[in-house]
Amino acid sequence: MSDPVSSIRNLGPAFEQACTRAGIHSAQDLREMGADAAYARLLETGSRPHFIGYYVLVMGLQGRPWNDCKGEEKKALRQRFDAIKAGVSAAPESQLVSDLDAIGVRVSANDLKPE
Repeated sequence: MSDPVSSIRNLGPAFEQACTRAGIHSAQDLREMGADAAYARLLETGSRPHFIGYYVLVMGLQGRPWNDCKGEEKKALRQRFDAIKAGVSAAPESQLVSDLDAIGVRVSANDLKPE
């Protein structure tokens, strides 16, 4: 059996659950995919973007403590994070909200005002 995602340094149960939702089921899957592709997959499946979460993942895959990311390296990771975030299409939940709005399931505040 493969090692769980949470066996990677810095990554705990919450990150492992997010990975499971994204179809990343083992530490090996995550390592093969790499930090950038894995983080993009997390965003595509509804995880909210968070820079610290991204660099914690990068540091963990390198076997380094999360707080080892500093200076120019951190600035470069921020640029990679911003590029990943910009390149990811809307999460499925966002499409669902749009679809519900289109058929009138959700109402606006103006719809709730008395006439």
